[in-house]
Amino acid sequence: MTAYDAIVIGTGTAGGYLADRLGRSGMKVAVIERKLLGGTCLNVGCTPTKTLVASAYVANMARRGSEFGVELDRSVTVDMKRVKARKDAVLAPRQAGFQAWLETNQNCTIYRNHARFISPHEVSVGSQVLTAEKIFIDVGGRAATPPISGLDQVDYLTNVSMLDVDFLPPHLLVIGGSYIGLEFAQMYRRFGSEVTIVEMGPRLIQREDEDVSIAIFDILEKEGVQIRLNAKCIGVGKQGNEIRVKLDCLDGPPELNGSHLLVATGRQPNTDDIGLEHAGVLVDQRGYIAVDNQLRTNVPGIWAMGDCNGRGAFTHTSFNDFEIVAANLLDGDSRSVDDRIQAYALYIDPPLGRAGLTEAEVRKRGRSALIGERQMTQVARAIEKGETQGFMKILVDATSKEILGAAILGPGGDEAIHGILDVMYAKAPYTVLQRAMHIHPTVSELIPTMLGELRPL
Repeated sequence: MTAYDAIVIGTGTAGGYLADRLGRSGMKVAVIERKLLGGTCLNVGCTPTKTLVASAYVANMARRGSEFGVELDRSVTVDMKRVKARKDAVLAPRQAGFQAWLETNQNCTIYRNHARFISPHEVSVGSQVLTAEKIFIDVGGRAATPPISGLDQVDYLTNVSMLDVDFLPPHLLVIGGSYIGLEFAQMYRRFGSEVTIVEMGPRLIQREDEDVSIAIFDILEKEGVQIRLNAKCIGVGKQGNEIRVKLDCLDGPPELNGSHLLVATGRQPNTDDIGLEHAGVLVDQRGYIAVDNQLRTNVPGIWAMGDCNGRGAFTHTSFNDFEIVAANLLDGDSRSVDDRIQAYALYIDPPLGRAGLTEAEVRKRGRSALIGERQMTQVARAIEKGETQGFMKILVDATSKEILGAAILGPGGDEAIHGILDVMYAKAPYTVLQRAMHIHPTVSELIPTMLGELRPL
């Protein structure tokens, strides 16, 4: 048995940064990683997928060249082997850099094996047993596999295996009309594949407001992505060299054929095989580790961070988890996950930037509120770039004048949203942002204009 001051299980964003911080504070730290250092974002999430999105964007703009007075000598084709090679080239130095960064921390010992709890303060790693008074869990999540008949009999893709594709699927079927599915759907349509999305619900990305869902539907449909709504996938099978999907649907044919199948129906936490029951750590019905607002589990001395705690499913929420734990543990600074404002982006093109409450959530809470909206067709920067799809809207508390939430679907929406988010964190009235002088021509400059046109919700 080897004793440490702390054990960090998993090296995603939260685990990696916390391990380094603990080591630099003088603690002796065991860092356990069974697969890839750096977790989902670095290896199979943000970095590789956004690199692919960039290639797809260039392909789309090349096809649109004549709109801007740019003529190409030949039609646009995409070399998928080179697309993948570029993704790998972007990824490799970042992976190597992350590993080198952790390895140079002299107080951190890295174990490359599977961790399992033996007791609340003992963890087995292969044939070794490690012990510590403080243990931090950051084991992340993985693609959830839905109970679809015949799925185990076909070769299907997930968000991870899609990253190894170096060919162009003739017809990609995407099961799931949410964030991951939509990004890959648009991406591969732009690469040149026929793409069909199958969504069991009445609209895409149902956690968003209906007007956002409709706008995204229109964006994808105009690019030639076929979308089947109210269509539940009830069976999958082979038909020659193709994959056949059987649907329980309200409209359209009850069967679809395609060359490849991407299953993008959600995520699940990697908590089912780390022996949490031996430590007495509670999980909810979906397997997420239950934590309080300082990310402590029900067992003293054990924390859970990142995707496995169900308090956020993004790299930025994981990094914030690290900041909260480090602040409370090392800095004497009381920080809480309750202070966090929901914020994220959908990386289709144009991107969606989101902060705070949706319009539907504001209405449900019955708050007296104001709303402002602006179409991208009314934004000079969007017109100049030839990217006028989408809109922006903002919601304000009518009494306090604080901003409740916002959505920006349009060019630079994932960046422009931060000006709103910062004012929300400052708890300042919307008039501070309304009276700010913004740079022209930008998308952000229309936010003060939008705030000057608020109306009752």
